[in-house]
Amino acid sequence: MAYSAGTRTMMGEVAGWFAFACFLAVVGVNFAELRRGVGHMMGIPIEPYATSDANNGRAEAGEPPRSGYSVELTARDNGHYHTEAEINGRPVEVMVDTGATMVVLTFEAAEQAGLYLKDSDFTHKASTANGVSRIAPVTLERVSIGDITVRDVPAAVAERGRLQTTLLGMTFLSRLDRVDMRSGKLLLQD
Repeated sequence: MAYSAGTRTMMGEVAGWFAFACFLAVVGVNFAELRRGVGHMMGIPIEPYATSDANNGRAEAGEPPRSGYSVELTARDNGHYHTEAEINGRPVEVMVDTGATMVVLTFEAAEQAGLYLKDSDFTHKASTANGVSRIAPVTLERVSIGDITVRDVPAAVAERGRLQTTLLGMTFLSRLDRVDMRSGKLLLQD
């Protein structure tokens, strides 16, 4: 079937407008999350939009109200922030890592948290400082540090012996209202 140059141009314009409309729809649906993410990357605290009392001050309906709690961690001599977290209600030593894309548990920490994995669960690969490793994607029921709790946290479990410390990365940290690092102190605020 042959199309004229005018028809192809018009079809290209329609496809372009459709793609632009899809882009606007995605931005509109995810605006609050995008706004927080950009603010976080730029180090600007972004307050949620004002809402009615029925939503308990949350920017998005359906999310639990924020607790208003904060936790301050002090860097160890090596400059890293280590603390004890509760993962699925069980204590696990973690390193808070703003450079980690997600929460990644050591194999042993996963077992501490009640996650028992088989070899066939390790279906994905991840690049680490130690090379490429297989990981098992999981969702953690809840992750808490002090009085701060985040539910349904996407995470991964590293193969046995491939990770020395559980990393508390951005799938947890990006759900907080504020993550601020200054002068050897890390402030987490919900």
